[in-house]
Amino acid sequence: MKNIIVTGTSRGIGLEVVKRLAAQGHQVLAVSRNIAAELKETPNVVCLSVDITKEEELIKIADFVKTNWSKVDILINNAGAIVNKPFEEITQEEFKYVYQVNVFGVAQLIQLCIPFMPVNSHVVTISSMGGVQGSMKFPGLAAYSSSKGAVIILNELLAEEYKEKGISFNVVALGAVQTEMLEEAFPGYQAPITPNEMAEYITSFALTGNKYFNGKVLQASSTTP
Repeated sequence: MKNIIVTGTSRGIGLEVVKRLAAQGHQVLAVSRNIAAELKETPNVVCLSVDITKEEELIKIADFVKTNWSKVDILINNAGAIVNKPFEEITQEEFKYVYQVNVFGVAQLIQLCIPFMPVNSHVVTISSMGGVQGSMKFPGLAAYSSSKGAVIILNELLAEEYKEKGISFNVVALGAVQTEMLEEAFPGYQAPITPNEMAEYITSFALTGNKYFNGKVLQASSTTP
């Protein structure tokens, strides 16, 4: 059984990933600003309220690991933020916030976890098809899609930097999944994949994907809007 950190666990895909991992007997640290009520009494799950845009709050995660686990086998960076506005209307504060959640918070959490990650550990970051070079792009998502592209490059680089230490870094770039974030980006659109279905894929990949992949971007997309 593994020690696994998952961010963005208050709803949607992150919530379903935590429930699946815990049901399999893994020890899961569920990290989000708002704690999902149904996780509070779930066996094998510890919930931690953390705003990943604040370094002083991210330290809570490292402190928990140091005190309770001593190692992290898997980190799933699932938390995300989105702004859907015409480019000229996006404020600097909105742009910065999206990057704080989608890029800088991810980078800082990885930095904190690496000292606790043994050989064969796995970092999985959830990105978007909007961040994949050459994929279809959509107006209004300049901050979101560019941040998702940045985090892809970050993980490709870290896979090279830490390969000698046996830590694998991979990205799952999602297409259309019926989440609240999709509704924000494409109001009224009905995706063919549910959060529970995507969680099944992500859970399996997090547990076994590092045997076959490192520094890769897997495009988990049957369709984009």
